[in-house]
Amino acid sequence: MLNPVWLNTFVTLIDTGHFTKTAERLYMTQPGVSQHISKLELACGFSLIRRHNKSFELTEQGLLVYNHAQSLIQNEKELLERLAFDDPFSGICSVACSGALALNLYPKLLELQRKHPELVVKLKASPNQQILYEVQQGIIDIGIVTDTPNENIFEVNQLGQEELCLVLPKHVNTNDEIGLRLNRLGLIEHPDLSHYLPLYFSHCQESSLKNLVISDIPVVGFINQIGQILQPIARGIGFTILPKSAIDSFHDSRLLNVFKPRKTVIEALYGVKKKNRELPERYGTLNSVLHNLMM
Repeated sequence: MLNPVWLNTFVTLIDTGHFTKTAERLYMTQPGVSQHISKLELACGFSLIRRHNKSFELTEQGLLVYNHAQSLIQNEKELLERLAFDDPFSGICSVACSGALALNLYPKLLELQRKHPELVVKLKASPNQQILYEVQQGIIDIGIVTDTPNENIFEVNQLGQEELCLVLPKHVNTNDEIGLRLNRLGLIEHPDLSHYLPLYFSHCQESSLKNLVISDIPVVGFINQIGQILQPIARGIGFTILPKSAIDSFHDSRLLNVFKPRKTVIEALYGVKKKNRELPERYGTLNSVLHNLMM
């Protein structure tokens, strides 16, 4: 790689046409200018100028090097301009959340992108721990999680909350002892269930659920596609726990039975980013959509 200081001296020499003027402009000595030019020629392997007493002319190789140096200067100028320009309505935003939340969030993000075509939003559905890992590693910039993460690693703000629901097939009689019913039905697992299940059982104030041994409940299915989790339950197979937003968006909710516990189970939603990470202005635009959706 050619030394940028030598290149700058060379460009200044060509622009001024004089060694003395170059030395004055760069606050150097004239021998210092000559030394830079000699070192640049040695690095290139060619003579870049032909000296004639106190004047000189460019060689063909010198013209190529001059044009190359000018291109570098222009590229650097454009880069600095782009660095200084932080448009709130253009660029890429990366965000991750649970699959259930993504069902509601994605249409809003598409509307935002339709309004601002230069703004590209990349949405990823992942479980909590994966989201936190990817935020910490810089793979994504903003995550939405349901557990309060380590505030020594992340900056956290509460965005809102949503209701968790125990979902069963329509034919199941929830007036009976619900704990026995769940053991008979079996569990439809999904990536976020390991968080939802103990939270629901411990907060719903249903003694038959609080005393259930989760590991003893038979598993009758596993699905990692949020749009498909309720399909077996609509067909009479198993039960699961999901946020209410996922149930509301299901195409055939009349085939589902949402259990009404003694106490509604609510979980908080937190926005997280890596601690001390400064995000571009476009994330302010994204955050306004997130806050409006979850209030």
